[in-house]
Amino acid sequence: MDRIVVRGNGPLSGQIPIAGAKNACLALMPATLLSDEPLTLTNAPRLSDIRTMTTLLQSLGAEVQALNEGRVLALSSHGLNNHTADYDIVRKMRASILVLGPMLARDGRAIVSLPGGCAIGARPVDLHLKALEAMGAELELRDGYVHAAAPGGLKGAVIEFPLVSVGATENALMAATLAKGTTVLRNAAREPEIVDLARCLRKMGARIEGEGTSEITIEGVDRLHGATHPVVTDRIELGTYMLAPAIAGGEVELMGGRMDLVAAFAEKLDAAGVTVTETDRGLKVARQGGPIRAVDVRTEPFPGFPTDLQAQMMALLCLAEGTSVLEETIFENRFMHAPELMRMGARIDVHGGTARVTGVQRLKGAPVMATDLRASVSLILAGLAAEGETVVSRVYHLDRGYERVEEKLGNVGAHIERVKGDG
Repeated sequence: MDRIVVRGNGPLSGQIPIAGAKNACLALMPATLLSDEPLTLTNAPRLSDIRTMTTLLQSLGAEVQALNEGRVLALSSHGLNNHTADYDIVRKMRASILVLGPMLARDGRAIVSLPGGCAIGARPVDLHLKALEAMGAELELRDGYVHAAAPGGLKGAVIEFPLVSVGATENALMAATLAKGTTVLRNAAREPEIVDLARCLRKMGARIEGEGTSEITIEGVDRLHGATHPVVTDRIELGTYMLAPAIAGGEVELMGGRMDLVAAFAEKLDAAGVTVTETDRGLKVARQGGPIRAVDVRTEPFPGFPTDLQAQMMALLCLAEGTSVLEETIFENRFMHAPELMRMGARIDVHGGTARVTGVQRLKGAPVMATDLRASVSLILAGLAAEGETVVSRVYHLDRGYERVEEKLGNVGAHIERVKGDG
C-alpha cells in the first residue's frame, strides 16, 4: 500500500480543477438499471469507488465503458442477466445498496447483500427497506441478503422518513419513477446530489417535482429512456481544497467551484479569517491577514455544514487562536482522526459527539495513519502547515474519494509525493 509524504512548504498559489461529485456519480450509475437504453455520464470522477460500482453493475449484466480517460461513463442495461448483488462486491462500498430500488422497480425482483458497518458508524439501511415496503415490496432478510420481490410492480405511496437519509431518498426516488401512481417523499434529503439525480432521471423521462426541498413528488411512468448527463461538481472535494490555502496560506482558485454548493461551509471560513470570492471560473480562496480565528461547527444535513468536511475543518482549527467546538450530529465515531492530529501536536479533547480544539502556534510533522476517507485528507492538509515531514499511511482510503490529490496540490506549490510500498 502507498503512503503520502507531505512537507510544509509555505503559501500556495495557482488553480485546482474540481472533479465531478463521487456521491452524485455513485447514485447516477445505478439509474442505468431503470432503462434498457444507454445512459451517458460526463464529468465523472476517476476514483476507486467508481470502479467498484462499475464492477457491481457489470456483475448484473450491465455494460459500462470508461471513455476519455475515465471522465465519461457509457452505461447500458439492455442485457441484464443477474439480479443478485454479491457480498464480495457490496462489502467494499455502502453505495452498492443503491442498485436495490432500480432493479426492483424495473424487473420486480432483486437480491442484494447487506453492506454491513463501516469505520464511521453503522449507517443502517432500514430506511431504504421501509421505503420500498411502503411501495409494496415484499422483503425477506436471509443469510445476509435482502431478498426483494414486487411481482405486481411497485405502487405509489406517501413515505415519511423519520430521519433525513441521502441514500434512502435516492433509492426511493429511483424506484418511484417506475411505480404505478404517485409517490411523495417527505423529510427527503435536500443535498445537491439528490437534485442532480432528479435532473438526470427527468432527462430519462421521469416525472419529478420538488427536488432540493424536503418534499419530492414522483408520478410513475411506464418506462424510461436513455440520456446524457453531466455529474455535478464535487462539493466535498471543493471544500477540501478551499482549506488548503486557508491552512498553508496563499491564494488558490478552485475551477468549477460554486458558492451555492458550499455556502454554510464558506460562512465558517469567513468567520475564521479566510476570504472566499466568486470568479468567472469558480471560487477564489485566500487567507486574510492575521491568524486563523476559532469558530464553532455543528454538522447538519444540507444546506448545513457537511459532515464530510468536519475532519478537514478540524485540521484548520488546530491552528486557530482560541478554542473551537465541533459537534458531530450525523455519524458516530467520526473523530477518529483526532488522535492522529494530536500526534502532530494538536490539542483536541473528544467527548462523545463533541470535540474541543484549542489552537496551537504550529504543528509538527509525524507518521500518521488514515482511518477513513475524509480523515486521510485532513492529515494531508495538516501536513501542509506542519514543520518537517508528515507521512500518511493507509491512503487507499484517500483514493476512494480524491483523484490525483498529490498532483492537484503539487501544482499549486505543495511539497507532496506518493511513495509506493507498505503503508
